[in-house]
Amino acid sequence: MREPGSGATLLLAGPLQPERVPGPRRIALTGIPHAIALAIGLAATAAWAEVRVERSTVKSGAIDVPIEVAIPDGKGPFPAVLYVHARRGFEDPDRDHIRTLAGQGFLVVAPDWQSGRFIERWPKSHDPETEGDVEAALDALLARPEACKGPAGIVGYSRGGYYAIRLAARRPGDVAAIATYAGHMQNPNANEPDQLFGVAPEILKITAPTLFLVGDQDYELRRMNIGRAFYALHERGVPVELQAYPMARRAFDFRADPTPEERIAAAHARERVRAWLGRWVCSRPAR
Repeated sequence: MREPGSGATLLLAGPLQPERVPGPRRIALTGIPHAIALAIGLAATAAWAEVRVERSTVKSGAIDVPIEVAIPDGKGPFPAVLYVHARRGFEDPDRDHIRTLAGQGFLVVAPDWQSGRFIERWPKSHDPETEGDVEAALDALLARPEACKGPAGIVGYSRGGYYAIRLAARRPGDVAAIATYAGHMQNPNANEPDQLFGVAPEILKITAPTLFLVGDQDYELRRMNIGRAFYALHERGVPVELQAYPMARRAFDFRADPTPEERIAAAHARERVRAWLGRWVCSRPAR
């Protein structure tokens, strides 16, 4: 049965439309001119100064999994978010991203699912053992005293999106919502026909509200994969939205050579994710 207001939404970045939503800093924008994007960037920089970052490890069997924890300024509890990086590795753009999320009022734990197992950057195949490493980080996040009581959100980048749906299928009670940037919605080890024409079986199981963000110049296969996941979730009555960015390439939000349009898309995407997580995670202001 579909919940009221749980229908799917397919969006393109458009005119400025403020919308009141529950959650941290409760303004969502569905379109951001360049001047506003610049203002958001300056505000994010100011918020970073208030964010505290801790580095430690969590145990996953015999593996010490490095994690970084970004803690907002002020008194909690804060809505909890697990950040799962792409297969390029956990790098400075990821650190910037978790600081931005914390500056928005979210408590963020980000595991490095590669270095604990000495996995080189850009692995082609998926190592299922690393799923336990990411799950250990989720456990650590939920146990943090600063975290509000309840399920966490997940932000997954590319391969990180696959980890997100795997966790949401395995532990539905602990995952409140998902937001993915160019999320891989198929098992990376699946054969070519499944990559082209299917989605991961977890898409047919998860109930977590899901936001997809993708540039319309991203790889065609990835866009097709995300599109099929969008329709599958919609048909099942899962709250789902797909935000497509015109003229935006893969990794539009942290490219070294961003176009003016990609700069705007990046600022817009951060606001979309803030609003989405604020709507579903803890469902109340963090501050």
